[in-house]
Amino acid sequence: MRVVMFGYQTWGHRTLQALLDSGHEVVLAVTHPKSDHAYEKIWSDSVADLAEQHGVPVLLRNRPGDEELLRTLKEADPDLIVANNWRTWLPPEIFDLPPHGTLNIHDSLLPRYAGFSPLIWALINGEQEVGVTAHRMDAELDMGDVLLQRSVPVGPHDTATDLFHRTVDLIGPLVTDSLELIASGRAVWTPQDRSRASFFHKRSPGDSRIDWTWTAQELERFVRAQSDPYPNAFTHHRGERLRIVSAAVSEGRYGGTPGRIFIKEGDGVVIVAGAEARSGRLPGLVVKRVRTEDGTEHAATDYFRTMGGYLTDLP
Repeated sequence: MRVVMFGYQTWGHRTLQALLDSGHEVVLAVTHPKSDHAYEKIWSDSVADLAEQHGVPVLLRNRPGDEELLRTLKEADPDLIVANNWRTWLPPEIFDLPPHGTLNIHDSLLPRYAGFSPLIWALINGEQEVGVTAHRMDAELDMGDVLLQRSVPVGPHDTATDLFHRTVDLIGPLVTDSLELIASGRAVWTPQDRSRASFFHKRSPGDSRIDWTWTAQELERFVRAQSDPYPNAFTHHRGERLRIVSAAVSEGRYGGTPGRIFIKEGDGVVIVAGAEARSGRLPGLVVKRVRTEDGTEHAATDYFRTMGGYLTDLP
């Protein structure tokens, strides 16, 4: 088959590499220019560089649909478009152009976690597994019929970084298997159950702010979901932003006001957590390592040399 690829960052890079290795002819790669957005600078393997190394023509676009792109796509005459981490909507004149349409690779187990940053949201929400879906693109974002899915379990100590590496390794085999099914005429497309669908927005800095009325269990996942190199979960201490690098749920039960810097436990410092913490029946969040705005990382037991005071939502 003749294939055009739309993609960006490491997800698109892995998809393009799988296409190049598949034996199918990659006739064009379309990718976004580099971005300064915090989340788009993290996993930034270049689709353009990989394509150029293999003699594949490249077009850079923030958004699709201009006359030059449409003309180039028609001239490329693809049998299939494959997309992964394309950041804007593709119009029907593009996704319906090839005989086999457009295969989108999405990093969640659709129909849940359509949209943006699904691994982070899934870990925050305590999901037991995450994965990757190959589905047919249609006019509704991430809602087209599913061809294949692959999943991995979420362990009790996994970070978003761990899950990224585990799921990105699923992309190559998923793309290869999907193309084999399509090319052989054995593809079976399953409609998504819309009653189970959920959609998440692109993350912004405010989404990383800690709310101390959440339980310690929720906050511990919140910290793991924003592990390095992602922007960390943050709070404020004495008017300055403080990033929480690592944390755990306390063994003891602590009462008081959420956000109170309380007492040492193990190798960390307990912060009272949970809207019902005043009862004294809830565990606290044991903060182990923090990072100040100048980028310096500290052991929490060193940073909070005296107990007392509060960590707050706002400066």
